[in-house]
Amino acid sequence: MMAGVLATDGLAWLALAVLVAGVVRGFSGFGSALVYLPIAGIFLPPVWVIATTATFSIFGPLPLLPSAWRVADKGEVLRLALAGAVAIPLGVALLTMLEPTAFRWLVSAVSGATILALASGWRYQRAVPVPLGLAAGFAAGLMGGFMGLPGPPVILLYLSGRKAVAEIRAVILLFLFTTDVVVLVTLAARGMVTAQALLIGLLLAPCYMTGGLVGKRLFDPAREGLFRAVAYGIILLAAVTGLPVFG
Repeated sequence: MMAGVLATDGLAWLALAVLVAGVVRGFSGFGSALVYLPIAGIFLPPVWVIATTATFSIFGPLPLLPSAWRVADKGEVLRLALAGAVAIPLGVALLTMLEPTAFRWLVSAVSGATILALASGWRYQRAVPVPLGLAAGFAAGLMGGFMGLPGPPVILLYLSGRKAVAEIRAVILLFLFTTDVVVLVTLAARGMVTAQALLIGLLLAPCYMTGGLVGKRLFDPAREGLFRAVAYGIILLAAVTGLPVFG
């Protein structure tokens, strides 16, 4: 089985994408799925893409969790996580009906649209009320189960500039971690996770962990604009590269 995993088509590209995704998430708190999914969709079937993402995303950010827990608003994380957990099984049910080509188009479209919205400077400028936060968590969970992209609804809502950058980063990082756990458990409960997909995810986890540590070292609130610009550029490149027109 391990020989089959090591012979996976495009494994080196997947490892590079995960390393870059880890760096992006380490210094921004988000964006790893936006980097990895468009590339992974070229080489893996949709369920494997989401299973590998959830696997390395659980183990990869472990070194970042303690510091994020100290900074984050726990109540906010809990609300997002509960709403997301309710929606994830619905998203996974939709995933079973999605063709690989449609999956690649959808992932690239959502990734590109998210980055364009962020780069345009659009922000939700008021304090986030509880119902809106729950709605964002539900939408994120639905998208997480459906195409492995729980981040966009929460990212667009919480990057409002009303809180400290470090706190926003921590809330998003913790929420995405809980989402990955629930997604993987849901896939396993439905018998949709293969041992080979899990092994690929575990093999990629050290790359993700290394990238996350590098990104954490790079993180500096005083240089937030530069970091976000770099992250946006990387994510947009991944979205374009993942389009089915490139094979």
